[in-house]
Amino acid sequence: MTAAPAAARRHTVVDSPYGPLTLVATDGVLSALYMTDQRHRPPEETFGVPDPEPFGETIQQLTEYFAGHRTTFDLPLNLAGTPFQRSVWAELLRIPYGETRTYGELAEELGKPGASRAVGLANGKNPVGIIVPCHRVIGASGSLTGYGGGLDRKQRLLAFESGGSADGPQALF
Repeated sequence: MTAAPAAARRHTVVDSPYGPLTLVATDGVLSALYMTDQRHRPPEETFGVPDPEPFGETIQQLTEYFAGHRTTFDLPLNLAGTPFQRSVWAELLRIPYGETRTYGELAEELGKPGASRAVGLANGKNPVGIIVPCHRVIGASGSLTGYGGGLDRKQRLLAFESGGSADGPQALF
């Protein structure tokens, strides 16, 4: 029996108003966007070889987002996770730009009203921050609880999306 071939992974690093972003593609499709010092960031050696080729459209859409000209992303994603994690991440994509949801509201929308903690854990494992907008999830009291990229970045991203930040609009490069 022959083992399945390993997935081809590539990565590149781009600047952003929130620090460098590491983009990772698996078999040519975006599978990760990591910030520096991000919780659950895997070791760099797992990102594959440096190669900006698979990321042209991702970089273009991020540039438009940070310039204030894009409110949704239209990119193919290759998200590796459990079925429950993927269902949470799909629900994150439904949160409109400039709006927030609580972990409890997401659990309700998933038909699992008692699963707000599980939703929080899945949210924290989101491998494609910003594009899959886990920063739009807040605590039941409206507090900015947990964010893999750090609470300061979460606060700045939410302020940017609500139009109240000195960080935007601006160009990515």
